Amino acid sequence: MLIARSTQEAHLYMDLHACACGAEGFESEHRLDERDGVLVAVYEGVCPRCGRARSFEFRLIDELPPAPPAFGGPEPSRIIDPGEFLWVSDQVATDSGLRLLRTPPAERHAQREGSAFALAAVEEVLKFLPRGVDSVPGELFTSERGRAEHDRAPHRFERAALLENVARKRRVLEGAGRTAPHQGA
Repeated sequence: MLIARSTQEAHLYMDLHACACGAEGFESEHRLDERDGVLVAVYEGVCPRCGRARSFEFRLIDELPPAPPAFGGPEPSRIIDPGEFLWVSDQVATDSGLRLLRTPPAERHAQREGSAFALAAVEEVLKFLPRGVDSVPGELFTSERGRAEHDRAPHRFERAALLENVARKRRVLEGAGRTAPHQGA
């Protein structure tokens, strides 16, 4: 069974796993079950394209989940690999960055959510770095997308590059929270 550290992580996992027909996303019903004393989140729905039933079950960890946009505590994900997190961060950062460029400075605070999500995703990649190691080990890339991201640019998974990525995203997030100075007479 899949083990999710938070609802945020469970939803991202489902978003990353398209239907067999290729359709991404689906309207799901959510319920919590208890099985042998373990809490299980069940998401069920139907693919909007092909009508195939879709179902995901996640065992929830016992720890209190972090507040969104964080995906989990200090331990790395067991269901999303570092390449997938970096890919998601890139996609969301590009989208939210373009929206920030088109938004007047006084209204940028509303665009912070995407920037915070992108930052949280790249922070997850750092959790895959073992202590004393300067690059995320190749064997931790378990998905096709994650391996492709690593193969395309392995240097992006080095500690220094990841820390710079986090710093850059924090600067963007801080800039999105500022409003333009009042231009008075």
